[in-house]
Amino acid sequence: MESELQWAELTPVQRLELRFRFFCDPGVPFAGREAETGYKARAARLKDAILLERTPDRVPVTTLNQFYPAYRAGFTPYDVMYDQEKAAEAWVSYAHRLGPDAMVGAAIAAAGAGPIFDALDYKLFSRPGRGVPPTAGFQYVEKEWMAAEEYDDLIEDPTGYMLRTYIPRTNGALAGMAKFEAPFGMVQLCGADFWVAGWGDPELQEAFSKLLEMGKQAAAWAQFSIGLDMRLMAEGFPTHPGLVTWAPFDFLGDTLRGTRGIVTDLYRYPDKVLAACERLLPVLLKYVTRKAAPFVPPAVFIPLHKGADGFMSDEQFRTFYWPTLRKMCLGLTEEGLVPYLFAEGSYDSRLEIIRDLPAGRTVWHFDQTDMRRAKQALEGIACIAGNVPLSLLQLGSPGEVTAYCRRLIDEVKGEGGFILDVGAGADTAKEENFAAMIDAAKEYGTY
Repeated sequence: MESELQWAELTPVQRLELRFRFFCDPGVPFAGREAETGYKARAARLKDAILLERTPDRVPVTTLNQFYPAYRAGFTPYDVMYDQEKAAEAWVSYAHRLGPDAMVGAAIAAAGAGPIFDALDYKLFSRPGRGVPPTAGFQYVEKEWMAAEEYDDLIEDPTGYMLRTYIPRTNGALAGMAKFEAPFGMVQLCGADFWVAGWGDPELQEAFSKLLEMGKQAAAWAQFSIGLDMRLMAEGFPTHPGLVTWAPFDFLGDTLRGTRGIVTDLYRYPDKVLAACERLLPVLLKYVTRKAAPFVPPAVFIPLHKGADGFMSDEQFRTFYWPTLRKMCLGLTEEGLVPYLFAEGSYDSRLEIIRDLPAGRTVWHFDQTDMRRAKQALEGIACIAGNVPLSLLQLGSPGEVTAYCRRLIDEVKGEGGFILDVGAGADTAKEENFAAMIDAAKEYGTY
């Protein structure tokens, strides 16, 4: 590939190759020869497992941790959300003590970002020390944040709806943004002055003044978070996955209409649900691709919630959920990105449906899905990851963890295309059990 080629001129395969080139050899100043050797071996192992182009040296093992690094370091979720030094200590010590093949960055736990959410008066989640105990992880506040009567507003102008309705409604400090007007007046001399005059509204000025001040805090936090990821890389541990986006149906059902709202909408307003998903698709896709510089880790995390078995029928999944999720995956692969689909709950009844994707371009992380069935259905199509139960890591013995992981590896490692991991985001567990899971991959996962 010629270095002077512009990104737009590259094919999807060339983009993918370039992204993995950066992933495997990021050009960071490594802490030493051992760190560099360890990083490159881990990154190559993940690449081989994901792309299905060659057999890795062994099964990679990653840990979809959330607050677990904090707990094992003796800190609470509150501690690491409000103390960046403790967060850095927790994540770095976890990496060196347990030695996984990749790290989920501390940003997944909003480590260090607590004051920002306090300043926003952020209402979507109860947070450690803010609605839940300091020792607990955050919890989504289930509510209809978008009214059913607002579907048309969302469909006509998703960005305007988010700016003028959703953000003021879900962030108390930004309530004045409800008065923000679309800047169409700026295209005519006789309208620009009136549009600018609107910024004189005291409530709008107050909202944007707060936003500017919080922006300084958030920029400093982002520098800390990215710096911590870079430190982990320099010390030998890839960050994986990188960016995040959402299935359009989940964005609608999780963060806008809520569970009760979206369930009833499937029967009361099916056409509006479909139209909203289609309208949200390009917005959510561009949200991530605009951030996806070539050096960003290639895997894009997509947590899947409301497509699980039992939430909707197969017919509803095929109609409402899968079409726009599939288009999302295809849009990401066009950019040389790898959708990392976290299928929470069970996807046993969806396995035949989700086969309809390009081979070697996605990862399916399964929680409670039958992994043998998943391997059979997706062999040669997608890498699968998971599904060590959190209950086993919390309540079992190291011997039981080893036995489970060894059996899982034997049943699904095949000739590649498998990553050993926990089934769902981990907060608490016994350290010896986490170590047993990681050691099982290293001992029994060789090819």
